[in-house]
Amino acid sequence: MTWMFRRFRTDAFNWILIIGVILLIAEIIFSFGSTIIPTLLFIVLLFIGWKNFHKLWGKILFWFFFLCTVISVLNIWAVRFFIVAVLVLFVFEYVKSKKQTETLTPSLPGKIINQEDMVKIDPLFDHKLFGNQKTEDTAYQWRDINIYGAFGNRIIDLSNTVLPQDTAVISIRHIMGKIEIYVPYEVEVSIHHSSVFGRAHIFSQHHWELMNKSLFYQTENYDTSYPRVKIITSIFSGDIEVKRI
Repeated sequence: MTWMFRRFRTDAFNWILIIGVILLIAEIIFSFGSTIIPTLLFIVLLFIGWKNFHKLWGKILFWFFFLCTVISVLNIWAVRFFIVAVLVLFVFEYVKSKKQTETLTPSLPGKIINQEDMVKIDPLFDHKLFGNQKTEDTAYQWRDINIYGAFGNRIIDLSNTVLPQDTAVISIRHIMGKIEIYVPYEVEVSIHHSSVFGRAHIFSQHHWELMNKSLFYQTENYDTSYPRVKIITSIFSGDIEVKRI
């Protein structure tokens, strides 16, 4: 399956997404959200069940509304179109691959191959839709963070790592939950945060009602001193807390 995805053209996927969005908007307009609104309600109840999964009623709530969410999502025309379109692309690319023959290019003596060695580095976090994520409690090697998620908390403690002598980057896009970032005192900080609903506590700056707004702060010596960290976060509903440690 991974091999088939590599063969897909980006513009084909873009057209599928564009048509899917148009179908979704049309369904919202003409059916007055008769499928979208229940789906959103099921997702909220699913999240409540997941937050209380350690309890019996939480388990029942989670699995019941998980099934309801799957059925409700499959009733959305945009989702049906996406599934059918991807299956058609799979079949098309499979037939196309069978007709193509592999071309082997001989390596000529003295031919210089322009190839640059690359080192694969595992990220600190993977993309995770459900659940909490936290940096290690022991010392760890720093890697820039660029993640997105749906539900849960994201906790990043910079006191257990050594930041590079330039600019470290933290980029988080999230739907619902809390983002906590702990920064050592000697590190300069720049933060750009946007939220639809929530609160923000950035050092001594507190925003108790942050609705559809963006914030931008940076420490006084951020432009001239190192080490420094650049934080870019966006969340639909949730709080962010950045504090010294």
